[in-house]
Amino acid sequence: MTFLEMLGAAERQNQSMLCVGLDPDPVKFPGKLKGDANKIYDFCAAIVDATADLSIAFKPQIAYFAAHRAEGQLERLMEHMRRVAPQVPIILDAKRGDIGSTAEQYAREAFERYGADAVTLSPFMGFDSVAPYLKHEGKGAFLLCRTSNPGGDDLQNQRLASIEGQPLLYEHVARLAQGPWNLNGQLGLVVGATYPAEIERVRAVAPTLPLLIPGVGAQGGDAVATVKAGWRPGAPIIVNSSRSIIYASSGDDFAEAARREAIRTRDVLQAARG
Repeated sequence: MTFLEMLGAAERQNQSMLCVGLDPDPVKFPGKLKGDANKIYDFCAAIVDATADLSIAFKPQIAYFAAHRAEGQLERLMEHMRRVAPQVPIILDAKRGDIGSTAEQYAREAFERYGADAVTLSPFMGFDSVAPYLKHEGKGAFLLCRTSNPGGDDLQNQRLASIEGQPLLYEHVARLAQGPWNLNGQLGLVVGATYPAEIERVRAVAPTLPLLIPGVGAQGGDAVATVKAGWRPGAPIIVNSSRSIIYASSGDDFAEAARREAIRTRDVLQAARG
């Protein structure tokens, strides 16, 4: 099953557009886990178990594991997600961006070592930095397009005088991903929930691509505005929420609290579809 097929199946089975982001920071761990980097797997596995039937995808952020020498725990977590939630695709949030043989190694890391279904990439170095990922049949790649951070304006919101129509950079990325770069239908785009007008613009330029939309919850993105701007029949959105779900409680009931917050967020997103 390809990544897009998995995505559609998870959306239908779990009636969800919610992606649960796994950003484990031991300093923020609840209860008896607090401060213990050796418990990263335990914490994340509990979140996965509590939200597996509510999610369209899981999105582990690799830096939160690598910073604590917890790559082995990430491998265990990937295996755990495969076992308990085989219907839910996994997006490895790595934001890689390099060319040639280096990109080939990053692709092997994401898809062979960790077994991810999709990965996030920076398109700044051009198509030859994306192409090695597309050689992995059935896998997905989400290109950074219009990100949720304020500094995204520095480059993404600038006009390209040398391109016909002088599009903004993020619009040009969306056109490339919808068109000539999307050789096997494997590409999607990352668009931040903090910019709903830009989500709507990206959807107009890329009417069929899946959109990974971070920024709902702790970053302040509006869930209803996000859905109205980005969701269209046959054009999925994957709305990520991390901190507001995984740190919904500072006590030993953190998994139960995460489930309650995931239900609330999922239902808000579904209701916004109308």
